[in-house]
Amino acid sequence: MLEVSPLLSAALADRYSVEGELGQGGMATVYLAEERKHARKVAIKVLRPELSASLGAERFLREIGIAARLTHLHIVPLIDSGESEGLLYYVSPCVPGGSLRERLKRDGRLSVKDALRIAQEIGMGLDYAHRNGFVHRDVKPENILFADGHAVLADFGNRAPVRAWCRNRD
Repeated sequence: MLEVSPLLSAALADRYSVEGELGQGGMATVYLAEERKHARKVAIKVLRPELSASLGAERFLREIGIAARLTHLHIVPLIDSGESEGLLYYVSPCVPGGSLRERLKRDGRLSVKDALRIAQEIGMGLDYAHRNGFVHRDVKPENILFADGHAVLADFGNRAPVRAWCRNRD
């Protein structure tokens, strides 16, 4: 794991003990932390400050708002969100089973049975999101995680309301 910025650690110190960086995406960095109140591992996604300053925080805030409204067995849930010391963040449970990308790198091909089960589970999560008016738009092995052997969909940053996606096909 990579080093944690002192600013982030200080900004969240009252609620979370940030342990290290898990990864980076296009607009945010994800950290492993322990939630002090419940003594559980969590993932904290933090909008990169330079992007917040240059592009604004609207897309990240939209992601938080949508994630807060989606509760499904095959979608990583939102636990908390906020702003501290100018850092926008949201918190999800730590999903310890790794990603489909990591599994493919480690094990190679999936069996037909595993591939069908994963597709079915992610399909159920996508169906739920679609029925609630949202399209994910970034389903890829890095965004499919495993919790207790079951596939869960993460990273809804590119998700948009169905109506907007239908109007602005890009």
